[in-house]
Amino acid sequence: MTHSNAPFSQAEYQRRLALTRSAMAQADLDAIFVTDPSNQAWLTGYDGWSFYVHQGVILTMEGEPIWWGRYMDMMGGRRTCWMDHDNILGYGDHFVQSTEIHPMQDLALHLKARGLDKARIGVEMENYYYSAKAHAVLTEEMSEATLVDATALVNWQRLVKSEDEISFIRKAARISDKVVQTAIDRAEPGVRKNDLVADIMHAGITGVGDDWGDYPAIVPLTPSGLDATAAHLTWNGAPMREGEATFFELSGCYRRYHAPLCRTVFLGKPSDEMLRAEGAQLEGIEAGLNAARAGNRTCDIANAFMDVLAKHGIERSGRMGYSIGLSYPPDWGERTASIRSEDETVLKPGMVFHFMPALWMDSWGLETTETILIRDNGAAEPMCSIDRKLFVKG
Repeated sequence: MTHSNAPFSQAEYQRRLALTRSAMAQADLDAIFVTDPSNQAWLTGYDGWSFYVHQGVILTMEGEPIWWGRYMDMMGGRRTCWMDHDNILGYGDHFVQSTEIHPMQDLALHLKARGLDKARIGVEMENYYYSAKAHAVLTEEMSEATLVDATALVNWQRLVKSEDEISFIRKAARISDKVVQTAIDRAEPGVRKNDLVADIMHAGITGVGDDWGDYPAIVPLTPSGLDATAAHLTWNGAPMREGEATFFELSGCYRRYHAPLCRTVFLGKPSDEMLRAEGAQLEGIEAGLNAARAGNRTCDIANAFMDVLAKHGIERSGRMGYSIGLSYPPDWGERTASIRSEDETVLKPGMVFHFMPALWMDSWGLETTETILIRDNGAAEPMCSIDRKLFVKG
């Protein structure tokens, strides 16, 4: 049955199950146990802040998926998952943070009850939410089964977005426009960074019209001056100062779907070095967007950008983007395809990336990025609408 609160149609969830089961068959798996909250939500609709305890989705080759977690969160499953309530299971609170027993013992009982005691079961070994202890206990409890590393098996099925998903990302993009414009408008010398971030977060949660804002998977990244030479600093209570650049790495979020967008504000007069870098960066972004076409590869985007930087004598290393969509903390990336010279993932219509060719120099940082949609024909579509430039105020 389809729960009225589930964000997508029954047909959309069946599409996802079919993709995942095809990948399971190719990997010769009888079942998978999925712990990544994004994968859980993608398969079942489950949406709750409960991923700090053990929970996950059991998927076999037939029938509805089974959501399993803490008993009190089972109630949240009934409110958000599309499956029948019989397929939403909860374990007792005596398992939570116990040193005597472990939730994986309860999970093993459910797996055995479904005839999986000797099955090949895929688990997400490289995942934030599947601990070494969890794997050790599950291996011991399921001693006759074969546990196989199925990291990112579900993630890769999420790479090409449905029209329904793209619609959600477009809503997130409108919220991204709002939060980034708020940051640009409010940035002034003397404004405390925490007050500015409070305005950003208010704008994001308020949303746009009837499209309410959800919490993003990454908090606002807003470093200034020397702090902006680092990629992932957040904020403090210091006032913004004239003569400094601040980059804003932000994303609107709608029903867990993201559209990251970065812009940089300089208070005062930027240096000639920064202006030259801005010109090279913007030229490189145009080259990358032109290379972001169905049939090309993710490395073609990266190489197009890097060729422009090399022409201007600017050195840069590291990846320049990643696939995005539905996500939970601590990352809004899908952890599959990357925009970098080593990645040869073929671009297909419906893929969505955060194209993020930021520059972090010795004394300043310059982030200008786009969420891009791979189209059926032509260059990629930037999904946000904020002017692509360095914003100079002063």
